[in-house]
Amino acid sequence: MSVDLAGFLGVVLLAYLVPGPDFLVIARAAARRSALGRAAALGAQTGLYVHMGAAALGLSVIAAGSALAFAVIKFAGAGYLAYLGVRALLNARRGTGERPMRAVGTVPPPSERDAGHDGPTAAAASRRDSFAQGFLTNVLNPKAALFFLSVLPQFVRHGGSPTEQIFLLGALDIVIGLVYWQVLVSVAARLRSVLDRPACRRRWELMTGWLFIGIGIGVATAE
Repeated sequence: MSVDLAGFLGVVLLAYLVPGPDFLVIARAAARRSALGRAAALGAQTGLYVHMGAAALGLSVIAAGSALAFAVIKFAGAGYLAYLGVRALLNARRGTGERPMRAVGTVPPPSERDAGHDGPTAAAASRRDSFAQGFLTNVLNPKAALFFLSVLPQFVRHGGSPTEQIFLLGALDIVIGLVYWQVLVSVAARLRSVLDRPACRRRWELMTGWLFIGIGIGVATAE
């Protein structure tokens, strides 16, 4: 089996360096807690397995050939991004930043100090929510589906199994993404002391909220 690994790696790295919905979801989650950023990143990369499996089974070809199917995916993705944007704007208005408010001067119990800002159950729920956001944002992103449909096959060589090559290239894409997102989470962690300030967090929520809505509009109006 032979694939154009050098060319594929260059395209994948470039795709990750251009911020998109996944970048915004992971950065926003990581700005709250590193664990949430990692959960969102894992969700986004898990979403790639869906696209990879669909491409290998030929479902992406069917979806791309159907204007209705592609429109459903596109508008579902746009709607979900708009929902995340509105949610962020509401958080900014309430001034919560999706973190529970605690009276000034109070000390959290040991169980909450170990789990972060929330108790163990709430912390686990927050991680699940971040994972779900990353997963759904990726799965409902028509550009991700088109990448596995139109870009990835360009690097599949004749003479080998197309399915095996698609899974190999897709696995490389996922591994590269996990490393890249970990770097992003680390950078966001360094900025958390700034974003923990109420005024900065409110501006951050406003900015990400409008960016989510703007990207959603872009997805909805893309041809």
